Parts: sequence; structure tokens; C-alpha cells
Amino acid sequence: MADAPQGDKRTSGSIAHSMKLVAWSMLGIRSRKGYQDDLSKVNPVHVLLVGFVAVLLLVVSLIGLVNWVVAK
Repeated sequence: MADAPQGDKRTSGSIAHSMKLVAWSMLGIRSRKGYQDDLSKVNPVHVLLVGFVAVLLLVVSLIGLVNWVVAK
């Protein structure tokens, strides 16, 4: 296999790291340097999957909360 170029620091990130990245992104409180560092370390497919699940959980939670409040 070919070795990675010297300047390429990209590694395959874990799902946990992708979850942390998505959580910070949803809150909107991440520094630009931290954002750039995270982007170089994560797998884009992991970020898409974690982001989709996070948005789905947010929507389901909001629907449940609204149904609970309206039922009272």
C-alpha cells in the first residue's frame, strides 16, 4: 500500500469523535481552529450518519414534548 503524504494528517476518526463534532456544531459554540482540527480528523460518512441521527432524535424529542404539553 502507498504511504500517506507527509502533509496529510487525516486519520480515520471514531464515531465518538464524530458525535462530539456534531454536538458542538449543533450548539454553535466551536472555535474556528477547533473546527478545522476536527474536520481533519473525522470520517465524513460518520459525521453524516451521526448528524442524521442527532437531528432525528431532536425532532422526535420535540414532537414528544409538544404532545406531552398539549395533553395536559
